[in-house]
Amino acid sequence: MRALVQETELSVHDLIWPVFLCDGVNQRQAITSMPGVERLSVELVVEAAVEAAALGIPAICLFPYTDPALKTADCREAWNPDNLANRAIRAIKAQVPGVAVMTDVALDPYNAHGHDGLVQDGVILNDETVEALVRMALVQAEAGADILG
Repeated sequence: MRALVQETELSVHDLIWPVFLCDGVNQRQAITSMPGVERLSVELVVEAAVEAAALGIPAICLFPYTDPALKTADCREAWNPDNLANRAIRAIKAQVPGVAVMTDVALDPYNAHGHDGLVQDGVILNDETVEALVRMALVQAEAGADILG
Protein backbone atom coordinates (compact mmCIF):
# COMPACT_ATOMS: atom_id res chain seq x y z
CA MET A 1 0.00 0.00 0.00
CA ARG A 2 2.82 2.44 0.84
CA ALA A 3 4.49 1.88 -2.53
CA LEU A 4 1.20 2.62 -4.20
CA VAL A 5 0.68 6.01 -2.53
CA GLN A 6 4.16 7.30 -1.80
CA GLU A 7 5.16 10.52 -3.52
CA THR A 8 8.93 10.26 -3.26
CA GLU A 9 11.34 7.39 -3.42
CA LEU A 10 14.86 7.94 -2.14
CA SER A 11 17.70 5.64 -3.14
CA VAL A 12 21.48 5.65 -3.27
CA HIS A 13 21.17 6.91 -6.85
CA ASP A 14 19.85 10.22 -5.48
CA LEU A 15 22.87 10.93 -3.29
CA ILE A 16 25.72 13.39 -3.71
CA TRP A 17 28.63 12.87 -1.31
CA PRO A 18 30.14 16.16 -0.08
CA VAL A 19 33.92 15.91 0.13
CA PHE A 20 36.15 18.51 1.75
CA LEU A 21 39.62 19.06 0.34
CA CYS A 22 42.95 20.05 1.86
CA ASP A 23 46.41 20.40 0.38
CA GLY A 24 49.20 17.97 1.11
CA VAL A 25 49.87 14.29 0.69
CA ASN A 26 48.01 11.61 2.64
CA GLN A 27 46.43 14.32 4.80
CA ARG A 28 43.30 14.12 6.90
CA GLN A 29 42.24 17.19 8.84
CA ALA A 30 39.35 17.13 11.27
CA ILE A 31 36.74 19.84 10.75
CA THR A 32 35.91 20.87 14.30
CA SER A 33 32.58 22.44 13.37
CA MET A 34 31.46 19.12 11.81
CA PRO A 35 32.37 16.27 14.19
CA GLY A 36 33.37 13.12 12.32
CA VAL A 37 34.01 14.96 9.04
CA GLU A 38 37.51 15.46 7.66
CA ARG A 39 39.23 17.37 4.92
CA LEU A 40 41.12 15.00 2.63
CA SER A 41 44.11 15.50 0.37
CA VAL A 42 43.70 14.76 -3.33
CA GLU A 43 44.76 11.10 -3.31
CA LEU A 44 42.41 10.40 -0.38
CA VAL A 45 39.58 12.16 -2.20
CA VAL A 46 40.21 9.83 -5.13
CA GLU A 47 39.88 6.91 -2.70
CA ALA A 48 36.59 8.40 -1.49
CA ALA A 49 35.39 8.59 -5.11
CA VAL A 50 36.31 4.92 -5.58
CA GLU A 51 34.32 4.14 -2.43
CA ALA A 52 31.39 6.21 -3.68
CA ALA A 53 31.36 4.27 -6.94
CA ALA A 54 31.47 0.95 -5.07
CA LEU A 55 28.50 2.05 -2.95
CA GLY A 56 26.54 3.19 -6.01
CA ILE A 57 26.71 6.89 -5.10
CA PRO A 58 26.72 8.62 -8.48
CA ALA A 59 28.31 11.97 -7.58
CA ILE A 60 30.60 13.76 -5.19
CA CYS A 61 30.77 17.50 -4.55
CA LEU A 62 34.09 19.16 -3.78
CA PHE A 63 34.62 21.88 -1.19
CA PRO A 64 38.24 23.09 -1.02
CA TYR A 65 40.03 24.60 1.95
CA THR A 66 42.41 27.21 0.58
CA ASP A 67 45.67 28.04 2.31
CA PRO A 68 45.21 31.54 3.76
CA ALA A 69 48.42 32.61 1.97
CA LEU A 70 46.61 32.03 -1.36
CA LYS A 71 43.53 34.07 -0.44
CA THR A 72 43.44 37.50 -2.05
CA ALA A 73 40.98 40.36 -2.45
CA ASP A 74 40.64 39.55 -6.17
CA CYS A 75 40.22 35.78 -5.52
CA ARG A 76 42.59 34.92 -8.39
CA GLU A 77 43.25 31.42 -7.01
CA ALA A 78 39.63 30.57 -7.88
CA TRP A 79 40.45 30.39 -11.59
CA ASN A 80 43.94 28.94 -11.27
CA PRO A 81 43.85 25.78 -13.42
CA ASP A 82 46.14 24.08 -10.88
CA ASN A 83 44.30 25.06 -7.71
CA LEU A 84 43.36 22.36 -5.21
CA ALA A 85 39.83 21.79 -6.51
CA ASN A 86 40.90 21.54 -10.14
CA ARG A 87 43.71 19.10 -9.30
CA ALA A 88 41.18 16.97 -7.44
CA ILE A 89 38.71 17.08 -10.33
CA ARG A 90 41.35 15.85 -12.78
CA ALA A 91 42.58 13.13 -10.42
CA ILE A 92 39.07 11.82 -9.76
CA LYS A 93 38.07 11.81 -13.43
CA ALA A 94 41.32 9.99 -14.32
CA GLN A 95 40.72 7.21 -11.79
CA VAL A 96 36.92 7.02 -11.47
CA PRO A 97 35.44 8.55 -14.63
CA GLY A 98 31.99 7.14 -13.88
CA VAL A 99 31.55 9.23 -10.74
CA ALA A 100 30.16 12.68 -11.47
CA VAL A 101 32.14 15.51 -9.94
CA MET A 102 30.20 18.53 -8.76
CA THR A 103 31.80 21.80 -7.72
CA ASP A 104 30.73 24.84 -5.77
CA VAL A 105 31.21 27.95 -7.90
CA ALA A 106 31.84 30.34 -5.03
CA LEU A 107 34.56 32.83 -4.20
CA ASP A 108 34.54 32.59 -0.40
CA PRO A 109 37.22 29.85 -0.24
CA TYR A 110 39.58 32.15 -2.16
CA ASN A 111 38.64 35.57 -0.78
CA ALA A 112 40.87 37.31 1.76
CA HIS A 113 37.70 38.98 3.10
CA GLY A 114 35.85 35.65 3.42
CA HIS A 115 32.98 37.02 1.34
CA ASP A 116 31.43 35.20 -1.60
CA GLY A 117 31.82 38.27 -3.78
CA LEU A 118 34.48 40.79 -4.63
CA VAL A 119 34.51 43.70 -2.20
CA GLN A 120 36.15 47.08 -2.53
CA ASP A 121 35.93 49.73 0.20
CA GLY A 122 33.07 47.84 1.81
CA VAL A 123 31.05 47.70 -1.42
CA ILE A 124 30.18 44.41 -3.14
CA LEU A 125 31.20 44.60 -6.80
CA ASN A 126 28.41 42.62 -8.45
CA ASP A 127 29.49 42.80 -12.11
CA GLU A 128 33.11 42.02 -11.28
CA THR A 129 31.97 39.15 -9.05
CA VAL A 130 29.93 37.63 -11.89
CA GLU A 131 32.96 37.88 -14.19
CA ALA A 132 35.15 36.15 -11.58
CA LEU A 133 32.58 33.38 -11.09
CA VAL A 134 32.41 32.81 -14.85
CA ARG A 135 36.21 32.51 -15.02
CA MET A 136 36.13 30.06 -12.12
CA ALA A 137 33.34 27.98 -13.69
CA LEU A 138 35.14 27.77 -17.03
CA VAL A 139 38.34 26.50 -15.41
CA GLN A 140 36.39 23.91 -13.40
CA ALA A 141 34.64 22.71 -16.56
CA GLU A 142 37.98 22.50 -18.37
CA ALA A 143 39.34 20.40 -15.48
CA GLY A 144 36.48 17.94 -16.06
CA ALA A 145 33.76 18.88 -13.59
CA ASP A 146 30.41 17.44 -14.58
CA ILE A 147 28.11 19.68 -12.54
CA LEU A 148 28.82 23.29 -11.61
CA GLY A 149 26.78 24.35 -8.59
